[in-house]
Amino acid sequence: MSSVFPAIRPDGYVQHALHSSERMWPETNCYVDLWIEVLNSFGVAPEAMLGFTLMQDFEGDQFTFFKVPLEDLEALYDIRVTELAIFDRVESHIQTQIGRGRLCLIEMDSFYMPDTQGTAYRTEHGKTTVAVNRLDVAGRRIEYFHNGGYFELQGEDFDGLFQMHLADGAPPFLPYTEFAKFPALPRDEAHLRETARRLLGLHYARRPASNPIRAFAEVFPKQVEALAERPFDFFHKYAFNTLRQFGANFELAGDHLIWLSPNEFSGAAESARRISEVAKSVQFQLARAVTRKKYDPLITALDPAADAWDSLMASLAERL
Repeated sequence: MSSVFPAIRPDGYVQHALHSSERMWPETNCYVDLWIEVLNSFGVAPEAMLGFTLMQDFEGDQFTFFKVPLEDLEALYDIRVTELAIFDRVESHIQTQIGRGRLCLIEMDSFYMPDTQGTAYRTEHGKTTVAVNRLDVAGRRIEYFHNGGYFELQGEDFDGLFQMHLADGAPPFLPYTEFAKFPALPRDEAHLRETARRLLGLHYARRPASNPIRAFAEVFPKQVEALAERPFDFFHKYAFNTLRQFGANFELAGDHLIWLSPNEFSGAAESARRISEVAKSVQFQLARAVTRKKYDPLITALDPAADAWDSLMASLAERL
């Protein structure tokens, strides 16, 4: 069975430090988490790609679902990612690309993914991105990167994931798929640092025109009050797309700045971590507010994070 990274297996797989359980946000979102582990398996520093976190904005109802720009992956690592057209069986396309040393990133249904046990597995249908490293169609088994780890599934889960259960003649759903072409050798650290520094300046220039956390704070209590009238499982979806998105985003921003230069960017990294800490704390306040139906404490809860965003950008302005 061919693979893109032959040395790794689900048993004994070691996550990158950015997914340590000791972090405030051990997992961020499926796309960024996946790339952290893929880059680690390729032997390059995933911290180098994280300058794009400066561009995150509040979109009126949610924070930007932050994703590494594909042009950054190419500039930093010479990894070229493009859309893969799906016109045949999905597993047939994957098999072809793995055979050519290319990694397919596919939107899959978490309902059939055992690593989502306790959140979605066999309870809820939802899209999530995985990267398939090994595929055995005859044995109905795959190994894949997902969130902060590397997993396998087989049997009935394989059948569900690849829609084997559909009746003859039923049209399958064709998922959005990307595929990554890797260079023969990884880029060296000097190139990564020089390129990451240049990209940080570009992403800083594309930061939101006004403080996104302050914009969120203005609507936050009203959003939560409306949230209290919804089923409780909706609470988790709301928290994921607001507090977790900007909390995890800025924890990674701090990691990027420390990786670039712990001396030069120590103040900015501290501000980024402060944003992340406040988001984590307010997530617990959010749960209490929904339970008790008391929303006034939320009016000023985000102020320290908004102030830290201003401090972060001011600090970077002096250095970039």
